Amino acid sequence: MRQVATALYSGVGTWSWATPARCCAAVLFLGILLTPLADAGTSPRQQYYSAEACYQNLRKNPDRMKYRHNWMACIRKFESIYRSDPDGPWAAAGLYRSGKLYLALYGKSVLASDKQEAIDIFNRIVKRFPKSAYRTKAAAELRALKRGTQQKKTTARPTPRTSSSTRAEAGAKAKYLTADACFRKLDKDTKKQRYREPWMVCIDQAESAYAHDPDGVWAAASLYLTGQMYEGLHKRSFQKSDEHEALLRYRKIVLEFPKSRYHPRARNDIARITGKNPASRASQKPGTPMSPADVIARESDASRRPPSESYRGAGGAPGSPGSHRGAVSVTGLRFWSNPNYTRVVIDADDDTAYVHRLLKKDPAINKPKRLFVDLSNSLLGENIERTVPINDNLLSDVRAGQHTPDSVRVVIDIKSFKTYKIFSLKNPFRVVIDVWGESGGTGSRKTAGSAVGNGNDLPPSALAKQLALGVQRIVIDPGHGGRDYGAPGYLKGVHEKQIVLSISKRLAKKIRKQLGYEVILTRSSDRYMTLEERTALANTKNADLFISIHTNSHRDRRAYGVETYFLNLATDNEAIMVAAMENATSEKNISDLQTILLDLMQHAKINESSRLAVHVQDSMNTRLKKKYSRIKNKGVKQAPFYVLLGAQMPAILIETSFISNKRECKRLTDPGYQDALVQGIVNGIKKYIKEISPTTVYAPDPSAERQG
Repeated sequence: MRQVATALYSGVGTWSWATPARCCAAVLFLGILLTPLADAGTSPRQQYYSAEACYQNLRKNPDRMKYRHNWMACIRKFESIYRSDPDGPWAAAGLYRSGKLYLALYGKSVLASDKQEAIDIFNRIVKRFPKSAYRTKAAAELRALKRGTQQKKTTARPTPRTSSSTRAEAGAKAKYLTADACFRKLDKDTKKQRYREPWMVCIDQAESAYAHDPDGVWAAASLYLTGQMYEGLHKRSFQKSDEHEALLRYRKIVLEFPKSRYHPRARNDIARITGKNPASRASQKPGTPMSPADVIARESDASRRPPSESYRGAGGAPGSPGSHRGAVSVTGLRFWSNPNYTRVVIDADDDTAYVHRLLKKDPAINKPKRLFVDLSNSLLGENIERTVPINDNLLSDVRAGQHTPDSVRVVIDIKSFKTYKIFSLKNPFRVVIDVWGESGGTGSRKTAGSAVGNGNDLPPSALAKQLALGVQRIVIDPGHGGRDYGAPGYLKGVHEKQIVLSISKRLAKKIRKQLGYEVILTRSSDRYMTLEERTALANTKNADLFISIHTNSHRDRRAYGVETYFLNLATDNEAIMVAAMENATSEKNISDLQTILLDLMQHAKINESSRLAVHVQDSMNTRLKKKYSRIKNKGVKQAPFYVLLGAQMPAILIETSFISNKRECKRLTDPGYQDALVQGIVNGIKKYIKEISPTTVYAPDPSAERQG
């Protein structure tokens, strides 16, 4: 039970395990874990049976029941029935089953938040569906839960702490001591400190200690230990994401454990790292372990009080002491659009929870249909533009306001739309909203539009062939740029951003000359672009293919080879590591992103992306081997890359070679090697289009020589 509860934990921070088993389980479940938006074309009845099948399959596999994301996938499917038709005959049934699953999950995770979710859902059914048979069932569940709570209170009266809470404290203590011992051992081994894996082993143990008893006396200590280890790792890795993970733990202590002795230490550490309101701190240097005796001595009796006194949710209750301490600042609103697609991005300076809801048009108060996003524990930034006009075919504007003392509401006024998706990205934190019109994501050209528009009625092969008829425009994305240098090269002064820009320009020139397609570069100079901006550009320009160019890197400088990725759930740890590097985030955050993918993936695009990736990878490998020795084909892989999220066309990311390897770094700077690489990519594009559209005739552009 302890292992299951730990695996099922999902904190405010948040983190979750990223094991190969989890990734494989997610991939195996892809066939049945259909998303709410993927079900949008089916009836509520079909959605209900699909959700029920998801749960029944989960029940048959006890190993998968240990992991929270498998439960949440089924819960979201039931909830989507209510969201897609909140007044329909299946709405109450979908809500009721989601509440029951939260209760079943609570039995595994022992998280009070899961139980509370179930209670909230049952209360919503009672209030919203007074005539439904599920109202009676929901009321019965609430009565049973109330009786269970009263019985627990009665049992707990003779002693200040129940036997279960004592066991939880003892378990958390044991896990903490294990993590502390791991850290102390690592602190003495300077050789192991050079590698990330030993640090992550100790960090996982500390996080396990916190997850075991998140309200208990050892919780703040475990969080602080985790933060100290991430700081120690940051001193070796120089990755900003590691320092960010440390800040998350310290802020969590400040927000949720105001009476802990770790509270002032965490505040001082935040000030030291961020440079804001610096305060004197203890002499202990970051990245060094504390003794267990110090932990016990620093934890006051107040930290042993019940959770209602010592523990608050993220940001505390509205208006409560400390609810604004460490509040997230909402700093900006951005958008990109074309007539059938708009991407809106909400920028914030730190991670926070959020909820969203679609409101119907209300003529009585002259309000259009609108979508709102509420960000918890947040304040409006001082310089934010509160209203940003959009005025395209889909949206009027986006506006932000201080909805409550500790939450910001962002409202998008809608003219018309077909569907939308919302997801968040990290480092820095931002919320991305993609909105499509009736022909959204299909492009403005008639051939491409008609093909995708009828996609639901066609088998994937037929859809692919129709897509090929519309290939006229390719977006090439040179990774990184500006202040984002990308991976450093083995050779002094060589950086990824320079190499990929040179390769991308060569590729654009060859595509124009040999294929006659229009080519758009996301950047043609050394300028910074966010990852979500790159995909938005491809979507708004109605691109038919999206190719992101990168160089690989590894701490082991012997690593070499060429590989190509497409967007999907990661299948191995190496793919997770590469995605974390290109996303400029942590491997823990990549694990969180795996669950987001279940709401974003469209199978036709994934199938086409994988086919494009196979042809490009094979052609690159063949071309390079003709001219160079020691070429390693690392194959086609899949991983959740931010830059590919939401792409409405076949999209791939190419890791052209290892810039960290001496031989390949030298080759990457060689125009001849770059030319062989891009010719291989062009050959792969040709083969992909030839396979799905054998009659395609290319129209080479004679002016391409002048376009560079």
